[in-house]
Amino acid sequence: MKEELLFVYNASSDLFSTVTDFTHKIISPSTYQCQLCALTYGNFSMKLEWKSFIERLPMKTGFMHKDEFEKQYHIKTSLPAVFISSKGVVKEIISQQQINSCQTLEELKVIVNKELKNYTDEH
Repeated sequence: MKEELLFVYNASSDLFSTVTDFTHKIISPSTYQCQLCALTYGNFSMKLEWKSFIERLPMKTGFMHKDEFEKQYHIKTSLPAVFISSKGVVKEIISQQQINSCQTLEELKVIVNKELKNYTDEH
């Protein structure tokens, strides 16, 4: 199994949460709890700039909601965050604090590139 860059949202996957998150992001974006969602998604779909960026990354990427992540890996942590998943083991490479400090998609892309390079240089 190859390594995968795993983006984990601070949002649940059920329908009620999806509708609530959608509404919250539109009505009160400054208090929305998932900066990863806020930066990478418009109102209805993934931003093309982000989609293009992740398609060019040198590693397979995956996306999970917090409930899916906790169920699969039995880890409760501060989210959103980004992990490397390899052979069923995950290692956090980008923290909630780092993601939440990003005000633009460009800032997030810089952090992803930097931390991915740091990880690959170590391994």
